[in-house]
Amino acid sequence: MRVSPPAAPMDQTADPELHPRRRAALAFIFVTVVLDMLAFGIVIPVLPHLIEQLAGGGIANAAWWVGVFSTVFAIVQFAFSPVQGALSDRFGRRPVILISNAGLAIDFFVLAMAPTLWLLFVARVVLGMTAASFTTANAYIADITPKEKRAAAYGILGSAFGLGFIIGPGLGGFLGDIHLRLPFWVAGSLAACNFLYGFFVLPESLPKERRTPRFEMHSAHPLGSLKLLARYPLVMRLAVVMFLVYLAHYVLQTTFVLYADYRYHWGPQAVGYVLMLVGACDGFVQAVLTRRLAPRFGERRLMLGGMLCGIGSFLVMGLADTGFAFLMGIPLMALWGLSQPPIQSLMTHEVDAAEQGRLQGAISSLASFAGIFGPFLFAQVFSFSISPSSPYHLPGLAFVLSAVLLAIGTVIALRATRHTQDLAKGEEPVPHTIPGEPSSVIPLQAIITPLEPPEHSP
Repeated sequence: MRVSPPAAPMDQTADPELHPRRRAALAFIFVTVVLDMLAFGIVIPVLPHLIEQLAGGGIANAAWWVGVFSTVFAIVQFAFSPVQGALSDRFGRRPVILISNAGLAIDFFVLAMAPTLWLLFVARVVLGMTAASFTTANAYIADITPKEKRAAAYGILGSAFGLGFIIGPGLGGFLGDIHLRLPFWVAGSLAACNFLYGFFVLPESLPKERRTPRFEMHSAHPLGSLKLLARYPLVMRLAVVMFLVYLAHYVLQTTFVLYADYRYHWGPQAVGYVLMLVGACDGFVQAVLTRRLAPRFGERRLMLGGMLCGIGSFLVMGLADTGFAFLMGIPLMALWGLSQPPIQSLMTHEVDAAEQGRLQGAISSLASFAGIFGPFLFAQVFSFSISPSSPYHLPGLAFVLSAVLLAIGTVIALRATRHTQDLAKGEEPVPHTIPGEPSSVIPLQAIITPLEPPEHSP
């Protein structure tokens, strides 16, 4: 594939809507993230039953093994997300994404055939490695999207998470009723088709001259990736905000089912409908509202407004006495999703183009790190809040804790971004006043000047 020197920096890529090949690439990245979410969602209704079948010992023993599987999966994601990011910075996004998709397909097939618990466990570990491809997908978006449009692009990518969350559990439950292992066969087939589609369609987004000269292991492990964040003070502060966002979100994955049953007497069917509503609302916000509101209000205002909506949603859910009142918090929680694309976009503004993969790997590691102890934290808080020995009966305490975490994150974000420029809104540059912090200021002329199509075909 011919690659000639680019006429402009990667940030100044022409509007993706004007280039059919770039639209195809974005469509492929969208499908890749949907499949990654299916890797999480499709196993929710069937994996515990498969573990119970292979482990024996009844539900209690199966529950213990499910906890082990979940924790190990998060640890593997924490370890391998920065590795994928660093590999993509060195060798390009295309080969890493394709290898990840191929590994995802093979792993699902192994899960479908695993005759013993230990092989199922090994396959789940490998799944954690291969399902980390959204790290490279985020870096791909940063490569081909102008800075002022990244918040909208990440919003579209975020809608893939919502779509996968809607489809995954429902599809897994439907197929699992036919045969317990059928969801894994279907997921593996979809991943294999996605690999073939990407092999013939997906262009490379990172030219050789913009790649890192060598693969550095010290920056590819999780703790080493944090050094990248530490080099950019604004990125480090926003990384703390992102970590608090990820941590607060685990209250839903950990306690929602038990909380809804305990307080509102919702059964599995009602919980399934609510989860579909959550995914639909979140998908609408990410796909439609983020793209339209980012140019109007700017990334900073969108981020802070979304964080305030998140605080409100968790307070509503935690204090709601009835199921109907709880449902009122779902639209607010969907609007909370407005905050994450701007945070991610602002972080990419500060980091060099050759380090975008490692940045996304570090961000993914933050999410996985939150997943290591977040479920334990909220499970313990919920257990304490409904325990007969507790001095106060506060079943919604875990949700209130999430609201507090987001409030802390909002204060940090407010202070960290007070001198930043809203590229999405086209504001006048305002130089940083924090000593030692790299400036993200770009001349306004570079923003409003029509972008020239690059000379190279990515």
